[in-house]
Amino acid sequence: MPNLLRFRRELLAGAVGALLFVPTSAYAGTITGTVSDPSETRGLQSAQVRIIELDRVVTTERDGSYRFPDVPAGTYTLETRYVGADTVQTRVNVSETGLSRADIILRYGSGNEILVIGQGANQASALSRKRESDGVSSVLTRDAIGQFPDQNVAESLRRLPGINILNDQGEGRFVSVRGLDPNLNSSSLNGVRIPSPESDVRSVALDVISSDLIESVEVKKSLTPDMDGDTIGASIEIKTVSAFDRKKDLLSGRIEGSYNEYSGEITPKGSIDFSTRLTDDIGIAGGFSYYNRKFETDNIEAEGWDITDDGVVYADEVQYRDYDVERERISASLSLDFRASDSTELYARGVYSQFDDQEFRGRTTFKLDEEASGGDANSALFDDTDGEIEIERDMKDRFETQKVRSIVVGGKTETGPWKIEYSGSWSKSSEYENGSVDPTTFSRDFDGDGVSILFDYSDDRTPFFSYASGSALANDPGLYALEDVELTSLSDSQDEEFSTRIDVSRIFAMGNGDFTVQTGFKGRWREKSFNNDVEFYEDSTGNYTLADVLGQQTYRLTDMGPVVSRIGATDYFRDNFGDFELQDNDSQFDSAVSDYLNQEDIYAGYLLGRWDSNKLRVIGGIRFERTENVISANTVTLVEEDATFNNMVFTDDTVIVTPNSFNRSYDDWLPSLNIRFEPKRNLVFRAAAYRSVVRPNLSDLAPRFAVEQNDENTREGEFGNPDLQPYEAWNFDGAAEYYFSSNGALTANVFYKDIKNFIVDSFEENGTRFGIAFDEATIPINGPSAEVFGIELGYAQAFTFLPDPFDGLLFNFNYTFTDASGTVPTDGDITNLRKIDLPSSSKHTFNAVIGYEKGPVDFRLAGTYRDRYLDELGAEASEDRFVDNHFQLDASLKVKLSKNIRLFAEWININNAKYFAYQNFGTRKRLLQYEEYGSTFKFGAKITM
Repeated sequence: MPNLLRFRRELLAGAVGALLFVPTSAYAGTITGTVSDPSETRGLQSAQVRIIELDRVVTTERDGSYRFPDVPAGTYTLETRYVGADTVQTRVNVSETGLSRADIILRYGSGNEILVIGQGANQASALSRKRESDGVSSVLTRDAIGQFPDQNVAESLRRLPGINILNDQGEGRFVSVRGLDPNLNSSSLNGVRIPSPESDVRSVALDVISSDLIESVEVKKSLTPDMDGDTIGASIEIKTVSAFDRKKDLLSGRIEGSYNEYSGEITPKGSIDFSTRLTDDIGIAGGFSYYNRKFETDNIEAEGWDITDDGVVYADEVQYRDYDVERERISASLSLDFRASDSTELYARGVYSQFDDQEFRGRTTFKLDEEASGGDANSALFDDTDGEIEIERDMKDRFETQKVRSIVVGGKTETGPWKIEYSGSWSKSSEYENGSVDPTTFSRDFDGDGVSILFDYSDDRTPFFSYASGSALANDPGLYALEDVELTSLSDSQDEEFSTRIDVSRIFAMGNGDFTVQTGFKGRWREKSFNNDVEFYEDSTGNYTLADVLGQQTYRLTDMGPVVSRIGATDYFRDNFGDFELQDNDSQFDSAVSDYLNQEDIYAGYLLGRWDSNKLRVIGGIRFERTENVISANTVTLVEEDATFNNMVFTDDTVIVTPNSFNRSYDDWLPSLNIRFEPKRNLVFRAAAYRSVVRPNLSDLAPRFAVEQNDENTREGEFGNPDLQPYEAWNFDGAAEYYFSSNGALTANVFYKDIKNFIVDSFEENGTRFGIAFDEATIPINGPSAEVFGIELGYAQAFTFLPDPFDGLLFNFNYTFTDASGTVPTDGDITNLRKIDLPSSSKHTFNAVIGYEKGPVDFRLAGTYRDRYLDELGAEASEDRFVDNHFQLDASLKVKLSKNIRLFAEWININNAKYFAYQNFGTRKRLLQYEEYGSTFKFGAKITM
């Protein structure tokens, strides 16, 4: 009861201060200082410093600094707390005017030091940042990222509660938070929003950013008014290293080799980073990272599942895919920091990251024109006497480059009770292809030729095929003539944003805490475009066959038959270009329908009030955001020969391109409230409520209207939708966190989200959109609502209290349950809704880490599990695509040879976890996609000066 009464008194004091803006104490001096470990290598961020006599509390900045303005003259006791450290009290005298300084050293136990590297140190840092955060959040620090055997930032994030990673080729790419689509997250780099390199999404694939350059990643799951309001999942904030993060110079290098058991090759990775103070007030920090990775993927895909009258289930298309991939990452960062005066700090930070992806994909595809002629519960037989069997053999030779660049210049000025922060930034992401042959396709139709194929479905994941007859014909490369060559002459996605912001705050020192009033403005000017030029070619000689470019397969699952050479088909096409004939209509249609330009300007302002005391922190306010769009794209109509269009009969296939342009604007008011209450030392309760919006994909907004009118005058279309409204959500969080006196914590969090205007693709019949009549069309629409409810549990502990040698053990475990559901139209009927789990939503996820760190040995074994999730919606439930559950084990071992040299080894995907996507057809999981990758082994050394 006393705690409750105190809570009410402090809440009332905060409210009165918000209304009157009147300080309750006389202003005088300022207390400043830093908090660091005994080695004074690095400042400790998120240490809590409290003036006991005034009950005023601040949290240290990333360089370990803290500041109390307007402290009345007198002698005070500073109490400093940090997870995993002993609480320290420091006496300081404050004069009537001027600056008083108190630098504080923290340690754990008699004669021990707080280390700034290693598992224990990064756990203490992450828990301290979590404990002192304004809202619900999770943190990965620089050392934590380096401790795990992860290949990029996305894979590092999967170690946090409520995080699910969507993989590509066995490597983590997109981040799903609390079971929500990655598009519902926002990502920033040094406070600068990261635009998306890809043309069709807002979400950023975080595999493009090297983890070697990262100082920390914070996942903020509740919003305050000073934050951008465009997230429903989380705000993912990535920071690179600053020279002021450290008190001593740093120069470190890392070199390693990476071996993939499927490719059988060793590839290099290396990085170097540095931090130095040129003077006491000028610092420079940065780094460079290079990573080359070669790997292989074996894949099987199927579609068109159906059932015969005799009860035989079959797929009408089955593909066997052999991937050979080389990925190269180059990343660099540079940070300049300048302390211009006692009150002003300035900075400039730049990041460059490039991701090159060379992918060769050999594919054998069976297209089955008629239903199975025989079979049983585990097989299906197809005979070309009953229906045509088409076999395609193709090769994709695609080289793609993604780039992310950002520059931000800014600073802060603190004078007396005033604080002003300001910045201007530029960021640009791009995805570029020029000259990819994607793919070269050879095909042969077998019809009455004596070819029959048996598919074995006894293993749901791997349906293998065999020839019951005609194998010699099916495997004769000379019978496969060129179908076409698809050349991507240009695929250019550009996403660029300029922004500027200013935040002004004033602290009012009260009798038992601080009240802060803060306001700010932010402008963002974004332009996203996509320019796509595709060219289709056919062989004019009629002599080009698979036999001319026969290659070797590296497929392990089965024998694919004759395959196309990886580079042979591309070389043949370029060397004999005069023998190929451009298909004008197909090329023009596919090129024009993809292009768009979307300009999006966002203007935001906010007002917040903040109450801080030893036990209570309240942050409340409102944010206003105005969005303006200017969008242009094309209506592209393909009119087939003998079709009637605009009262005219066309004698040839014709493509008609009509430019479109739309303007739109709308306003959003976004209130929020975050409460942090610590009734007892190390026991923290949180509550948060806020409203947020997520704007639709810029590509979905584009007025891209593709219409095909056939000779029967039936019109089929695919539409963008410039009338789409943003997602709107009310979000609620409640949390309880208990931090052990040693290095550890027990946490629990419950969350609920009510989402309106959820966007789904709708299949519509016999309608009109944007003045275009159609018989059938697919269009993204607003309609159904969605709800998300979940629980996050976490436990972390460094067992330093155990007797030797067990005092080196560490354990970390988190579990998340998410119930995310919504409704979607059935067969395109908005009045006939069915309930679904939201895409990318796994009900159960957990991460477990067992570590040991003592003497020269540092070991981690990490396991990550996520439940199955809905990946894509079909027209009905039996056509929905699911991704099966996934459990992966990884391990790392580091051995310290000397103070400056460490050797390490990592084993990624120990258990060779597979990827399996399926649909529930009949009583079984029917394959849509299966992949396996093998394990990757890394080994190398890190040298620190």
